[in-house]
Amino acid sequence: MGGAHPLDWPEDLLRRSPSALECARRELTDAISESRFGQFLISRQGNRLKKYAHERGVFLIGDLPFFVSLDSSDVWANPECFQLDANLRPRFVAGVPPDYFSAEGQLWGNPVYDWEALCRTGYRWCIDRLKSLLAHVDLVRLDHFRGFCAAWHVPPTAKTAHPGHWVPGPGTTFFDAVRAELGHLPFIAEDLGIITPDVVALRDQFELPGVRVFQFGFDGNPNNPHLPHNCITNTVAYTGTHDNSTTRGWFESLPEHVRQTARSYAHKAGARTGEVVWDFIRSVWSSGSGLAIAPLQDLLNLGAEGRMNVPGVAAGNWRWRCTEDMLKPSILERLRDLTTSAGRMSFVKTEIRTHDLALKDQQTSNTTP
Repeated sequence: MGGAHPLDWPEDLLRRSPSALECARRELTDAISESRFGQFLISRQGNRLKKYAHERGVFLIGDLPFFVSLDSSDVWANPECFQLDANLRPRFVAGVPPDYFSAEGQLWGNPVYDWEALCRTGYRWCIDRLKSLLAHVDLVRLDHFRGFCAAWHVPPTAKTAHPGHWVPGPGTTFFDAVRAELGHLPFIAEDLGIITPDVVALRDQFELPGVRVFQFGFDGNPNNPHLPHNCITNTVAYTGTHDNSTTRGWFESLPEHVRQTARSYAHKAGARTGEVVWDFIRSVWSSGSGLAIAPLQDLLNLGAEGRMNVPGVAAGNWRWRCTEDMLKPSILERLRDLTTSAGRMSFVKTEIRTHDLALKDQQTSNTTP
């Protein structure tokens, strides 16, 4: 349709009239075939990558965004799953109130789910979406996990996220349905942001590993759960995530007194490499978390120029690329040596099972770009 937003399509095509769909299939045969072939190639490459990784004892973690775009095929093909008005426009859009990432909150603009309608189908659309991702990965990081308890609904005409309000999510019924279908819950709960007791209770009820981020640890509170010495086993510890600046970029942007605190913390943990980013990586690797992750940019000691994403900013993200010449053997050897010295070289080589997903007795390490 010339790149037009689905809401600007002819009414009969927007509402998926069988005759309109058949006409579009005839008129757009070449474009449809090209898109299908591209999806076939991506799927085949994903299958090959997973097989290649498993042959080398590597498990893959995927990421599942909580919401989907208004102009996605998901919304067009399944409007009953979303809170839309009679004209298929959003009744509310998604966002979050002010938090660590944005003093103004974030207005994402995605349509929000009709959880009652989804529940009546046994969460079929959600489960099919999960199974499609799990065909290519072993574990799924559930982005915006708190949305399963409650999500921030904003009027569609609002200019900021401030006028929003919390609306309950599906809670336990969703995870019960997924476990009944899959037999297990291969999830990591991204439990960052505004976390209330009900979010913690939902995460812990299903024994899902939560997320800890080194960069969030230095607010002056010695009991901050993101400090490596406070990390419990059933968590995944990161130096930083795709939503943060690189660890070097973060460190260089800190006030001097916080920089001194962070450097001193790493040294007390026995990290004295002479390179502050690797000091911080060592601190995370020495934590009690069952899984430790450092973005590739941190292993390469990149500054803010290597940042992947700025939350709440629509343009200019996800541009960073790693070239082959960046992956010097000395870096990989250093990572191997650190992983060995931190006691994280043992690896569960059996097939992932339900009890493997809770990281209570599992010590592994991983890096993710």
